[in-house]
Amino acid sequence: MEKQCFYFQLTPPRASFVQDMTADERALMAKHAAYFADLFATGKLLIYGPVLASLGPFGMAVLEVADEAEAQQICESDPTIRAGLNSFSISPMKVAAARARS
Repeated sequence: MEKQCFYFQLTPPRASFVQDMTADERALMAKHAAYFADLFATGKLLIYGPVLASLGPFGMAVLEVADEAEAQQICESDPTIRAGLNSFSISPMKVAAARARS
């Protein structure tokens, strides 16, 4: 079965989150980072990281998984989502081309 791609956007609770997160929020974000590093290592992510947008930063990833149900499960299992800190959205994506980072 061919894998499908999904664009994932992780939305923080406020635009100033990066500048003013609490110690508890910082600890949750460390768990989030470890969770996504593991997903990348297992081949479920093509790319991930923070986007430093002018209206406020957010997280993004491109998931490569079996289906939308798996993408949804991965997102819902993010420690920051489970804790109610961040919210997320996913959208099907067609990857026209990808290149490894050098």
